Amino acid sequence: MYLAIETSCDDTCAAILDERGRALSNVASSQLVHGEYEGVVPELASREHVRLGPTAIRVALEHANVSLKSIRGIAVTQGPGLVGCLLVGLGLAKGLSLALRVPVVGVNHIEGHIHAILAERAWEPPFIALVASGGHTELLLVEDWGRYRLLGATRDDAAGEAFDKVAKMLGLGYPGGPVVDRMAREGRRDAFAFPRAYLDLESGNLDVSFSGLKTAVKLFLERDPEWISGAASARFVADVCASFQAALVDVLTAKVEAAVLRTGARKILISGGVACNSHLRQKMAALGERLQADVAFPSPRLCADNAVMIGLAALSRLRAGEDDGMALAALPNLDDFPLFAEGGSPPPTELDSF
Repeated sequence: MYLAIETSCDDTCAAILDERGRALSNVASSQLVHGEYEGVVPELASREHVRLGPTAIRVALEHANVSLKSIRGIAVTQGPGLVGCLLVGLGLAKGLSLALRVPVVGVNHIEGHIHAILAERAWEPPFIALVASGGHTELLLVEDWGRYRLLGATRDDAAGEAFDKVAKMLGLGYPGGPVVDRMAREGRRDAFAFPRAYLDLESGNLDVSFSGLKTAVKLFLERDPEWISGAASARFVADVCASFQAALVDVLTAKVEAAVLRTGARKILISGGVACNSHLRQKMAALGERLQADVAFPSPRLCADNAVMIGLAALSRLRAGEDDGMALAALPNLDDFPLFAEGGSPPPTELDSF
């Protein structure tokens, strides 16, 4: 049995996996304390992990009907993420590693999201992976498990961050993604002409940028008489949500399509919290049909931050008895990881058969 711990942001997560990688439990405790601040407060998130972490581990063990004595190894998120939050998870993992005399291995949070699909179905490389969440937006070519090429990333706001900030502007609360998605279903996607920022497909650039889109919504609201007067209807808010969401999803879809055409890959994985968005799922499914590519999404619970994905990403290393030991350090930035090579080199020749 293996214990996995995830504390990169504001969800305190623990899971138990067996030798085959089956999830015997999956515990995630969301931190409600951030709601009144309409965003994650790093110091509060760290304190909540300290409070909730031991309980999450205990509940994961109970749900799996196993004891600590049966744990043979521990996987924990090493980064990227909020450094204080990462340190709490690492402290729990290393303390248990010492007490139980079992190995502990660190996991890249992005790699975890890529592995989440394996909890539900077989999914083999090569494929294009879009990881979109509140803190990340990365587009990768997964050549093989453990071999990743970073094709593009956000230049500023992550996709989920843009959802949260627009929701805050509209007074819809936090987290913003689910409520914007829900409101958008009642609105018109063409109601307002928000920009499809930073497409730049002719140059082959696969990065994204959402700060300009967020600013466009802000300026629009500051100039709209209906919004300024406080007389905005629910339909108006729904139209803003739908138009903003359509602009953001159009950019993500265009970048994924460009990545598929560039690499020749014929499989697409969409993961991370934003992968729960209904319009993104519709657009990506349609893209898959048009390109004759298989498209996969983890279930919503596995799109959000969770410990199962961390355990799956570490499984081969845990089985082999690898141990990062007490020197395991928090790496809050994606650039700290040598795991992801920069894009630009030609795709591997085995993709030519797709």
